[in-house]
Amino acid sequence: MSSDRDEFGAFLVGFIVGGLTGAVVSLLFAPQSGEETRALIRDKSIELRDKATETAEEALARAEAAAAEARTRAEELAKVARTRAEELAKEVRTRGEEIAHEVRTRGESALEAVRKPTAKKSGDTPTTSS
Repeated sequence: MSSDRDEFGAFLVGFIVGGLTGAVVSLLFAPQSGEETRALIRDKSIELRDKATETAEEALARAEAAAAEARTRAEELAKVARTRAEELAKEVRTRGEEIAHEVRTRGESALEAVRKPTAKKSGDTPTTSS
């Protein structure tokens, strides 16, 4: 964005300097009286000022439109990122629950496997404690 401003500033300076240079050269070589030359310089300077103002306003309008478009795009990307983060969080939560259930099931199976041989050796029936 700063680069666009720099380019526009350089363009505007070149536009004004070029216009003034052309006007001065044409007036110096024109066969007119001093009064006519001063009036012509005044008219040309007003015309150049108006063109520069118009060009600056157009550039400002383009910059504002680009900023609004960038803001809208950023909001869209933030919404997509937020949605994707929610989906990932849900997937992680679901997978975590699945793993916890699997670990619990394996742990219970392992506990039962340990209790059965112990109960057979002592001749007791297995008991469950709470």
